[in-house]
Amino acid sequence: MTSNSPKTARNRAILPESAMTRRLNALLVGAAVLGLAGLAPARAEAPVDKSAIEKIVRDYLVANPEVIEEALAALEKKQAAAASAAAAKVLEEKQSILYDSTRQMVLGNPKGDVTVVEFFDYNCGYCKRALGDMLTLIQKDPKVRVVLKEFPVLGQGSTEAARVSVAVSRVAPDKYLDFHTRMLTNRGSADLAKAMDAAKSAGVDAKALEKALADKEISNTLEEVYGLASGLGLSGTPSYVVGKEVVSGAIGLPKLEARVAEARCTLTKSC
Repeated sequence: MTSNSPKTARNRAILPESAMTRRLNALLVGAAVLGLAGLAPARAEAPVDKSAIEKIVRDYLVANPEVIEEALAALEKKQAAAASAAAAKVLEEKQSILYDSTRQMVLGNPKGDVTVVEFFDYNCGYCKRALGDMLTLIQKDPKVRVVLKEFPVLGQGSTEAARVSVAVSRVAPDKYLDFHTRMLTNRGSADLAKAMDAAKSAGVDAKALEKALADKEISNTLEEVYGLASGLGLSGTPSYVVGKEVVSGAIGLPKLEARVAEARCTLTKSC
């Protein structure tokens, strides 16, 4: 699983920083306080001088700031390993929902030997750039199967557009790709109005679309995607699952093709 390094983050739209990250330093200092307090001579009859201990900790950290960096690096490594293990478990246990859910849109070859799952947001600039990569991949590789999953993470407008997208996939699947392309090539922010206009331009029946939007299955679909994304540790778009690998960011066509080739080699032994 790719790490959320600064280089990767530049190629994907990411969610706001987690509160957990903001608490890391406080937790580290707290741990240091407890650790150094344990080094102090224990005298049950004497009260703990908290101020003195805090000063010792502060002086130590100021003199040895690399300790915090080392602790953060170790914590990040541990968290990355845990996230990778959790993602592998989800890939194993949620295969039917990830690859074959009835609440999804399939492009390319429905019976392809390698499946690429893309989690996207219509307000994601990197998703817009990645559209061409996906369309070219489908055109060049007749054996690839692409599953699209609406993953609105960039605000209310994204959620509104995603709901319309799901509705289009339900009432006019033959017009979905046209709608999807219009949404990712339109200028400006995506929202309900933009999505409805794109659906109309793609030839989707307005009454059928309005009826579909009122169906609770729209919300169920997005909740299903959010559940998958959470389990896979996804925090932004575009994010992919290629074969058995989670890939974060708009990695570009050459790397996407390479991941597909690797997955094909592993899954079908046709190296």
